[in-house]
Amino acid sequence: MRALSVRRVERSRATNSFVVTLREDDQPRRQFDIFIGLNEGMVIRMMLDGEVSPRPLTHDLFVLALERIGVSVKRTVLTQVKESTYFAELVLLSESGEETTVSCRPSDGLALALRANAPIFAAESLLEEVGAVPQESADDEGEILDEFRDFIENINPDDFNL
Repeated sequence: MRALSVRRVERSRATNSFVVTLREDDQPRRQFDIFIGLNEGMVIRMMLDGEVSPRPLTHDLFVLALERIGVSVKRTVLTQVKESTYFAELVLLSESGEETTVSCRPSDGLALALRANAPIFAAESLLEEVGAVPQESADDEGEILDEFRDFIENINPDDFNL
């Protein structure tokens, strides 16, 4: 399994859906796109933007219900693609340490992982099949912003030796 990050969520007017770009966190940083529905896309974009709904949305409710019964979202794993349809699994963890795996739509798995601050992974075989290393570009604003965010999130006053 390889760790992934949601790189972008954009609305596709051509398909009237959202496109989610996922990229592996480590080299070679392969990435791939999946198409998801409008509602799921809006929810994922809200979560990435840090927006909070005044009332719990479905994914919020599900994570809250799991927490109340002592279960947490451990990770989401994108497992395979068949005939352009992606498949995923949601791994849940009980208070006793028991893991339970549940099949889910990738859009739901992504939304739940983001809501629960759980990691997202892809099977190596999936990345081999659909992942591509994007062409490097000095003008790639997204890459520059990602690197800057990583720097800001991990900065430590001790790094400055003052």
